[in-house]
Amino acid sequence: MLTIRKATIQDLRAITEIYNEAVLHTTATFDTTTKTVEEQRVWFDKHGAKYPVLVAEEDKKVIGWASMSTWSDRCAYSDTAEGSIYIKEGFRGKGLGKQISAAILKAGKDAGLHTVILRIAEGNEASIKLAKSLGFKNIGVMKEVGKKFGKLLDVTLLQLIYD
Repeated sequence: MLTIRKATIQDLRAITEIYNEAVLHTTATFDTTTKTVEEQRVWFDKHGAKYPVLVAEEDKKVIGWASMSTWSDRCAYSDTAEGSIYIKEGFRGKGLGKQISAAILKAGKDAGLHTVILRIAEGNEASIKLAKSLGFKNIGVMKEVGKKFGKLLDVTLLQLIYD
């Protein structure tokens, strides 16, 4: 049975493992080196009521996570967040992404955010399709802004403004 809940510090090892798998094998993140649990702790500690982190678990094992993170440290952006989701290999393409995305979007709205921005690297058409199904609108493409696996990649920007 699938459960989506607020992440706790006890989830950090699983969150880090899922993230590191994406670092090594996907363009879902432009990090190119894996993170330690201690490094991810710094990231985790920057989240809270306004910028939540959720996990999806099945049979008491974390199989995905989603977060709202600050878009910028400048005060005028305080009601804007960047959304992220990561699903463990073997659990992708089964609807989990949509479920945890809907949950993190609700959590962001409940936290008082005004808008959410997504950055999705070229080649991740399924992520763009998912975002659009949740109401995100394409607001532009940044050309050749990241290099991963020896290739310069474009990044599509999408935005959702809460009603």
